[in-house]
Amino acid sequence: MSSNSPFLLTSQPRARWMRFDTAQILKRFFFCERSLLVSQAAWIPAVAPLDIKTGLARFIWQSAETADALRNRVFELRFPSRLLEEQGADRALIELFGAVRNSPSVPAFLLSIGKVLLPTLRDSFQAYLEASDSIADGPTHRFLSLAVSEKVEQISAFEQWSESAVAGNPELREGALAWTRVVAKRLSDLGGVGIGPSSPSATLGPLPGGTTYVIPDKPARDSRFWPCRFYWPDVVDPAYPYGEGMQLQLRSAISHLNEVWAIENGGVMLSAFTDILPWEWIHNAARWTYDESRHCRMGYERLMAWGLNPADLPLGTYIYESASGEDPIYRLGMLYFFETKNIRYKPARAQLFRAYGDAVSEHDMDFDWADETMHAGYGKHWLKELLAVRGQDPTAYDQVRDRCEKLVSNYVDTATANEVADIKKVARALIAQAQRK
Repeated sequence: MSSNSPFLLTSQPRARWMRFDTAQILKRFFFCERSLLVSQAAWIPAVAPLDIKTGLARFIWQSAETADALRNRVFELRFPSRLLEEQGADRALIELFGAVRNSPSVPAFLLSIGKVLLPTLRDSFQAYLEASDSIADGPTHRFLSLAVSEKVEQISAFEQWSESAVAGNPELREGALAWTRVVAKRLSDLGGVGIGPSSPSATLGPLPGGTTYVIPDKPARDSRFWPCRFYWPDVVDPAYPYGEGMQLQLRSAISHLNEVWAIENGGVMLSAFTDILPWEWIHNAARWTYDESRHCRMGYERLMAWGLNPADLPLGTYIYESASGEDPIYRLGMLYFFETKNIRYKPARAQLFRAYGDAVSEHDMDFDWADETMHAGYGKHWLKELLAVRGQDPTAYDQVRDRCEKLVSNYVDTATANEVADIKKVARALIAQAQRK
């Protein structure tokens, strides 16, 4: 206590930041998380391994939850202001997190995130927790502590993914390492994310060595599976039965596995409309994308539990490719079309699985139904919002849905006789394997 003052004074580190100082740092964290998750979402179609596609979707959702908590906390600290969409001195830093979208290859994308961007976020979050007041800023401490643990997990996953990607594409190794050094240097020049003032001499502009991102026309596919466009005979032959009993179990699991297209569409549509729709769009689209990854994993896990070989499982591309070259609104419309088309069948199928004694298929279908009920609401709401932003009639959202149905129908019409014969052969072999098991 000071003897030179008539007041009670102590020096306590917890009084380091007032609420507006705190809000400024958390705003920087928000924009970095937002920018990074958008970059990651855009790359989902370009990565082949199924575990990376589903893992990216999960990490995007985690980042969206962290960003949403950061955003809401900034609003609390800045009350009554509800303004956030200004990047200010952090603009160059946030631009860097978005620049990884222009990575020159999959290994470069994975390495730059796993070795540079995720570690700086982890370290910055941890530094904030150590320097801030856990009493006054207790709400932030709760969600940011969770975010640190998630970043640790994400870094570990990206390290494994990048090692595998480099090993599988050794010719891309040097380019990937060079790109990662470029990202690291730009981050260093900007002073990192950190918890201090932003760098006054910010470097703006594209990173050298980057390749302008474009939405892939064809999605990359995991080489462990049987590659195809159409993943079951009933897709290309209306007379082929969807099936019942064991065939229904198998068909349902194959359908879930092939929701990989929905993960890819989710990532593309999230990133495509980031700059014209509000934050709530990103938050909803991240959850939607994550949910689709869960459905994909449901099918994969059931098929593996039944002892089937991935090399015998068809992994198709037709739904994703049906919207290739079209306005990205049809990525959103395609998800909305299939959610609303199939949802009515799921409660009845869940009951059939119960009758078969197949508790896992019943369980997965039950949760899938709940997700898709929510997704149908997302689709209708955001199609209307997107049309309104474009100055079009928001009530015309069903016209987008109808066009998606036509796009799929037209694409299915391109199936060749050989493709039809091949997928029927694969289906027969799978059914025979299942019968033996």
